[in-house]
Parts: sequence; structure tokens; C-alpha cells
Amino acid sequence: MCGIAGLVGRFPPGTIGAMGALLARRGPDDHGVFEDREAGIAFAHRRLSIIDLSPAGHQPMADGSRRYTITYNGEIYNYRELRAELIARGRRLRGHSDTEVILELFADEGTAMFARLNGIFALAIWDSVERRLWLVRDGMGVKPLYLAETAIGLAFASELKALLAVPGLDRSIDRTAVAAYLGYLYSPGERTMFEGVRKLTPGTWLQIDADGRRTTEQFHTIPTYAPSAMSAEQAIAGTEATLRTAVERQMVADVQVGAFLSGGLDSSAIVAFAREHTPDKLACFTIDYRGSDDGEMIDDLPYARTAAQHLGVDLHEIAVDSRMASEFEALVYTLDEPQADPAALNSLKIASLARSHGIKVLLSGSGGDDVFTGYRRHRAAALDARIDRLPAPVRAGLGSVGARIPGQSATARRLRKLLSPMGEEKDSRLLSYFEWLRLEDAAALIGGASPGLAVDARRPMRDTLAAYPQGNQVERALRLEQHFFLIDHNLNYTDKTGMAAGVEVRVPFLDPDLMAFAASMPTEFKLRGGETKWALRKAMEPYLPRDIIYRPKTGFGVPLRAWMKSGLQPMMADLLSPATVERRGLFDPGAVAALRAATEAGRVDGHYSLLALMAIELWCRAFADQVAPVSAAA
Repeated sequence: MCGIAGLVGRFPPGTIGAMGALLARRGPDDHGVFEDREAGIAFAHRRLSIIDLSPAGHQPMADGSRRYTITYNGEIYNYRELRAELIARGRRLRGHSDTEVILELFADEGTAMFARLNGIFALAIWDSVERRLWLVRDGMGVKPLYLAETAIGLAFASELKALLAVPGLDRSIDRTAVAAYLGYLYSPGERTMFEGVRKLTPGTWLQIDADGRRTTEQFHTIPTYAPSAMSAEQAIAGTEATLRTAVERQMVADVQVGAFLSGGLDSSAIVAFAREHTPDKLACFTIDYRGSDDGEMIDDLPYARTAAQHLGVDLHEIAVDSRMASEFEALVYTLDEPQADPAALNSLKIASLARSHGIKVLLSGSGGDDVFTGYRRHRAAALDARIDRLPAPVRAGLGSVGARIPGQSATARRLRKLLSPMGEEKDSRLLSYFEWLRLEDAAALIGGASPGLAVDARRPMRDTLAAYPQGNQVERALRLEQHFFLIDHNLNYTDKTGMAAGVEVRVPFLDPDLMAFAASMPTEFKLRGGETKWALRKAMEPYLPRDIIYRPKTGFGVPLRAWMKSGLQPMMADLLSPATVERRGLFDPGAVAALRAATEAGRVDGHYSLLALMAIELWCRAFADQVAPVSAAA
């Protein structure tokens, strides 16, 4: 796991070095630069050594013929099998890294080999003969890759902050993305806060020829729901087998591997199988949250301790309290995007704790909810057929009642979320479950917003639903999770916080064989009798205590509503003051003040929306307000 950056064009000397310096935290073990100024190509690399710790793994790396050069971030879990295949063909390999395997396999097979890689990766390969560049991102988007077109040429990097070193970067604010960050807390699809920066779509490669011509091709698609005729017993056995295999594959490393352990089903299941491949006790890590909360959080720590004791693993705890709220500003810079989810602070704390114990790799339970169901909106989606049978006036009446429910308690907020969109057609209802703030309301906060802003912000999700009309609403919801919420929200903050601590995070639930099996599993074995992850729960009964398997669902969060009344209050007073809002020019000061007042009076639950507004102002200060190339210390 590493950080990569690159340039195609006649950029000023020193640009690539400055970009690499801004990625230093991603790769503390080694760094390198490849530059051919005559050809107008440059790569930077920051290395976190995990496979082949020797200098033979140094990057950027050239193949044996010197024709191809690669800069690569990620891990290929099946690299040993591919390496053996290359050797059988007569290829002579100098080291034992997965980087060299990718490079030599590409020299043999070209772009067809990307579909053969089982792993997480973002990479660039330069062909010095054809003067052609390929940029590639893994099929589930676990590894990020940002692209920026400038008047001079193209720049790319693992993190958006590295692009701040690029002269001529278009820093115009993308108001559609702003609406998305307010509505979803993330930006689904390719958009970022900058008009001039986009995300490479997962599972695609972009080819740039010497004459500037661009070609894009998709080499991986997320499996589409296609239920097979399996029994409940086959669903359970298949879930166990594919998850066990996925964990085993992702244990490959030349360093010690640890794991997140919240005491929830997903992380506990990963740990249960990972310990089978650990010669010593598996090192696991969790949060011990201390201090008052908003009365709505479930304390994970007792469950984590129960799971650790049952599984015989070492559990390391990091104690945090409300003072962690003061780190929100630094978090926004770390994430590259104004994601208003303080759960990312937990991820950063755990990764930092793991690194202090010498752990460079952590297994995560991320993806379990997105593959097998797990969120409340999946239960809501399961009710859709019944909702559709209600007469339209009844649905409209229920929607009107829902819109009037005050959001002062968790139960009230959930009921409002379910009922408010009742009068809408089914796709609009489903899309509404993904919005923290209705996008129409988000657009209303944006000063001078065009009437179509909400439509534009919703388009990536709506287009995905339109292209998949045949599935039931639960499976269509899972499709949205896997294409957007998982990639653009969870995986983004997981990658950025892990790498900020020099830790690679792996996600066994996103193994391609496991995902293909889940896509073939009938919905009734995922969500049954109101129980999410039914087959996974049954599969883990021989391995985990029932208290862990059937514990109440809780998010990986913090008591935000309590924080907004205490630790974050002074920050909010600064960031959302009328003067600050007016000076920024993005939002309507009156609308922001009204949202604050309504939230403080308890008429609406606007805490996450207010945090999103704060995150956007912090992001603008750290990214948009920079007027010159920044240093690594910025």
C-alpha cells in the first residue's frame, strides 16, 4: 500500500517532487521518482512496504526490457499464483513483489490482465515505445485515484491534496458536488469539490495516447443480482466457505496482519477466520469511548471484549472522549473531501493505535452491510411492495404526516424518514433513504443555486436505478450501496485514515468470489423475517457467541448530537457565522442561520447538515483558498 502521483505534459521542474511530498504519510518506508521530461511523463511513489520488503520492491519500477514503468498503490492477493505462471512461461523475475508481477504480466498480456487481478489497486503504467499511459483503478474502488485536466496536461494522484502542487489546477467549486456533500455526506460518482478534479471510475482503465487521444474501458463490473435455485443450507454453507476463503487470501503479507474488532457481527466474523492463519495471537483493535453521549449510542466495548475472549485474540483498546471533536478540522484535510461523518475519527484512532504496535495491515468488516444487507433502509426497502399496494391518497396522507414529525428522538427521526416519501413513486422513495438531507433542501441552502441542482446531484444514483429495473427493492438498494455509499463514503474514509497512519486496510467482504456468490443468493436468505444478514448470522453460529451474532445493530459512530452542543459549538460559531457564510459566498446566510435556529430549538434534526456545512467551509480553507503550490507540511 502506497501513494502514487503522476503528470503527463510539460509541467515545471519540481512539480512531481512536490506532489510526492504531499503523499509522504501514505508511504513512510521509501520513495522514488521517475521522470522523462522529453516525453513529458513523470511518476512519484511513496512506499509502505508490505510484500517484499527489500529494495527489489522499490518504485517506480521498470520491467526487464525497460519499456514499461509502473507506479502502483495496493495489494494483489493472487500475485503468487500469477508469479508462478509467469515463471512457467520463462519470465525471469528479480524480486518477490506483487508490483513486478503486475508489470511483467502487463508486458505479456496488455490490458486484458487487469481483470485477472484479485486485489485492491490504483496504478499507472507508461509505455516508453508507444508513448502511451494507462491509469487503472480496482473494481470496487477500494483505492482512490483523482484526475485533473489542466492547460498544461493531465495530473493524477492517490489523494486530492497532492494535486494542490499542480500549477494551473482549476479550483472552481462544483456546486453539484456541494449539494451532494450536504445531502449524502459524500459525493456519489466521479465529482469532487473541484470542477477540475474527477475520480477515476472503479473497474476502469484510462488510456492516453501520444496524440492526446483518450480511451476508457471497463474491465470489471459489480455482480448483478441473479438468484440461483439454492436452499437455505446451501446459502449458509456458501457464505461460510466464500468468507473463509476471502479472509485467507487477504492474509498474504510479509508483515504482521491485525484486525478491527468492534464486537459486531462483521468484524467478529473476519477475526474468527483470520485467527486460523495467524501463528501467534491475532492483534485486534477497538475504541473505548468514554464520556457522556446523546443516549442513542450502543457501547461496543463490552461486545468487543466478549468476542476477543471467545476467539482467543489480543484486544488493544484506545480510550477517546469528547475532546476528539477538536480533531475534526484535521480530519477534513486527511479525507480530501468534506465528508461530515465523524466515524472516520474512530478509524483514524484505531489505525494509529495499530501502527504504534507495529501493525501495517488491518482487516476490516466494511462491506458486510452492503453485500448481505444490514442497514435500516434495507428493511424499509423490503416493505416497498406493501407500500405500493396502498391507494395513492393514503400514501400521500402518510407522507404528509411523516413530514410533520419532529426529529427530537431516534425513533421519531426514523419514522419520519420512512413516512415522508410515501407519496412519491418507488424509485424516489428508495433514493430518499440514502439522503441525510433531501437534495431539494440542500440546494435551497446554496446561494444562487440553479433549479436543476438537486436533479443533477441525484443523477448518478437515479441513473443506476434506471439501468437496473428488474431487481426487487432490497437488491436495488444493495446496488446503490455497492456503487456509491460503500465506495465514495466508507472506502474513501477507510483508505485515507488508514494511510494517514501508515496502515493498509483490507476488506474481505469485497472479495470478488464472495460478492458473486452473494449476488446469486436469493434475497430471502439475506433479509428474512426482518433479520438482516440472515445467512451470514447462521453461518457464524458455530464460531461466535449468540450475543455477538444477534446484538443490536450500531453504527461505527460518535455522539455527534452531544458534540454539537459542546465540543463542536465554538467551531460551529466560527465556521457558520453570518459573516463567514457571506464571505465564502457558497451558501445563503439566512438559510444557514434558520437551520441553526431550528436545530437548536429541536424543531428539526439538522446536526449532520450543520456538520456538513462546517466541513465544506473547513475544506475550502484547506484546499480552495490555497493560491500557490503547498509544501508537505501544509
